[in-house]
Amino acid sequence: MVRIPNWKGQTVIESMAADFSKRVRTYKEREMKWIVRKEECCGCQACQDVCPAGAVHMHLDSEGFWYPVKEEERCTHCMACERVCPMKHPEEKRGERLYIGVQAKKDEVRFASSSGGMFSVLADFVLKKQGVVYGAGFNQEMAVVHKGIYDDGSLRDILKSKYVQSDMSGIYREVQKHLEEGRWVLFCGTPCQVRGMKLFLGKDFSNLILAGLICYGAASPGVWKAYVGDLERKDKGKLERFSFRDKRSKNSGRSCSYVINGKEKMEAMGRNLYCRLYFGNCMLRPACHTCRFCTAERDSDVTLGDFWGIENCNPAWNDGIGTSLVMLHTKKAEEIWQSVRESVRWFACNKEEVLQPRLIEPTKPAKYRKLFMKAYQTLPFWLAAKIGGGRWIR
Repeated sequence: MVRIPNWKGQTVIESMAADFSKRVRTYKEREMKWIVRKEECCGCQACQDVCPAGAVHMHLDSEGFWYPVKEEERCTHCMACERVCPMKHPEEKRGERLYIGVQAKKDEVRFASSSGGMFSVLADFVLKKQGVVYGAGFNQEMAVVHKGIYDDGSLRDILKSKYVQSDMSGIYREVQKHLEEGRWVLFCGTPCQVRGMKLFLGKDFSNLILAGLICYGAASPGVWKAYVGDLERKDKGKLERFSFRDKRSKNSGRSCSYVINGKEKMEAMGRNLYCRLYFGNCMLRPACHTCRFCTAERDSDVTLGDFWGIENCNPAWNDGIGTSLVMLHTKKAEEIWQSVRESVRWFACNKEEVLQPRLIEPTKPAKYRKLFMKAYQTLPFWLAAKIGGGRWIR
């Protein structure tokens, strides 16, 4: 074989290898320039959607979280990505206004929800107006993604909590398109996702309802994927459905259930390997541990969450099927509440009765978080979980 050197004296193969190495090095340099500290990025993906040049892309790091990487040669330095960053532009404090405990009148609505069914009530309000409802659901690969729902029959896809950070790619642009068409939109997400949406849109829309969740923290999509793989290996099949909060036992959703190959299994949340690690605080996004959105003062229209402490505040409502804590922050939210409150049972309460840890301070990282993340990157999931603090589960 004839070896033809280039002007550097390299063969074609050597030249290609050098070029590839340079590209990898350049890519890593871009990443390091773009993200200075992991604590400074909440992974909302608004920067990717807003970039007019398509210069921002989301990249999974070694812990399984998305971080934005910028192609310098395509960047026009318009600073749109900076403008929509929730971490650089904190919430405008609007105050709390009203606190309400809510239960949907239909028990089937509450069984299908993580708490008392208030999200379903708001969704029904929007869908009756031929609007679109956005929330987190599973795709065909059982990854958690945000998606739009256009009818009641599909609403179950985005009901109940998902203890995984959702993929928001393309959602900001979709929401903007629907709003500009005059359609009603209900967007439900974590406080940082809601803040990202508000910054992306850049103005208020009378046909938009922003519902922020009381968030424990965003778990790694990469760790979730590894857990799904572990389940499928163990049960020799394809994961078809997963519920982090199964309330059929009337235990306030302290059970998990999943279906593989048509066979359902259920276990206590405290025995589930993934949930144990999630609530053990060893796989939350670094930014979650310094979260500035852990407050009752939000700039969303509504805040939704579990009414923890209902047994003390209103014992008669503690039936194990769930109660929603609803906080109304805007005049728009109060007007919508007047329209839907006849479809629910409710009682008013005060701030002291509803405050819970994630409305006061962020979740603290586990002391073994780094150990688990290092193990997760190299070992089978079940073994990494044992090393990371789940030894007693298996």
